[in-house]
This record gives sequence, C-alpha cells and structure tokens, in this order.
Amino acid sequence: MTVTFTACTDDADVTTPAAGTLDVEVDHLVGNVPLVLNTGTYTTSSGQQFTVSTFNYYLSNIKLRKADGTEYVEPESYHLIRQSDAATKAFTLNNVPAGDYTALTFTIGVDSARNVSGAQTGALDPANGMFWTWNSGYIYTKLEGSSPQAGGNKQLLFHIGGFKKPNNTIRTVSPSLNGATIQIRQDRMPTVHLAVDVLKMFTGPNSIDFSTLSNTMGGSNSVKVADNQAAGMFRVDHVHAN
Repeated sequence: MTVTFTACTDDADVTTPAAGTLDVEVDHLVGNVPLVLNTGTYTTSSGQQFTVSTFNYYLSNIKLRKADGTEYVEPESYHLIRQSDAATKAFTLNNVPAGDYTALTFTIGVDSARNVSGAQTGALDPANGMFWTWNSGYIYTKLEGSSPQAGGNKQLLFHIGGFKKPNNTIRTVSPSLNGATIQIRQDRMPTVHLAVDVLKMFTGPNSIDFSTLSNTMGGSNSVKVADNQAAGMFRVDHVHAN
C-alpha cells in the first residue's frame, strides 16, 4: 500500500507580527540653547537680537518607511506643537506595523485639502488660534516676539501659511536618522527625539533681516521663511530604542 502525503498551506497559520508604538519627542532650541519664551534673548547669524513670546507649528502626514520602500502612514495625522504647552511636545503613533524603519517623513503645516474643509476639531480646531478666518486657511507656523532691529513697534510677527501657488508654504521634510533604525516591536517602545532650531527660520537659502522683514502673514515673504524651515529647522537628534 502506498501512502501519499499532500502539503497543505493554511493562511490561518500565518501570523502577522503584532503592531507597536513610536513616541516622538520635540525639543525647541535657538542654535545650541533651549528656547525660553519671553525672557530669553537670542542673536541671529547676522547679529540681530530677538525674543520669542509665541512659537507654535503643525506637524502632519507623518510617514515611516522601510528599506524595501513599504510605508506606514499615520491616520488623521495632525499635531499642533506649542512651546508654551509641554504636553504637546510629545505624542505617540499607535498601531504601527512591526518592522525596521529607516526613514521618517512629515509635513510642516496642514495639507491643502484640510485647509478648505471648513470647521474641524482636535488639533485643527480654529479655536486653537492657528486659523485665518479672514483667509480661510491654517497658520502652519506662528512665531511672535520682538527685536530692537525691527521697525515700528519692534514687534516680530511671522505667521507662515498659505497653499495656493505661487505662495505655497507647505513643506515636507525627511530629516536624516543618522544611520539609526526605528525598530517597531510589540515589546519595544522606541522614541524619536526631534530638535527644532528656531534660528533656522531666519537663515538658510534666505537671510531674514528684521529691519526689512519683521511681519509676514502669508505671501512671498512667508515662502522665504518656509524655504528656510525646510532646509534645516528639523533634525533627528537621536533615536532611543527601549
């Protein structure tokens, strides 16, 4: 008697690794020193002094990418970061598929679709003070303060926003992980530490002179600042693997 064994593959036996989480923590710096609202005095690369009373911005559309090109995209990915509120400077991405991620990408600002979607809630609630009711759009970055080199009342007012050409200020960046890998596992809680340098708003492709530019609310001058932000305002300081 001959007995034949037939191989059988049961999809139910294929186990997908459990998802994990990724913490993101943000530190605000001015050059190499921590940003302190109202009392800190700082100097640009061109020697102009300034203080900061408000520093808020949106991080959105966060993506993680593996070496093979597959991506995880955080759903409903809108985070409003405020220097005045420590709780906003740390947030968690939940249910991230397990794997080794070698790249991080996010947008500074709010995508055009949400700019025209009417009243929203959560981070995008207009009550947060990051929405132009007169212009129907979000302020992507809000920096306010003062400088003795600024004209008039010495006030600095940088409200960076707008998504319509030629003055689109939405910028997407992929800061280097410096060779690190974000290892997502059920039994690990890695953290990406972002360093955000306020000075980079005023230097880079465009040198900002407070005596000629101290107030912008969208338009071509905001494009100059947005280009500076994209050029190096955000960097990954380190990735901590727990």
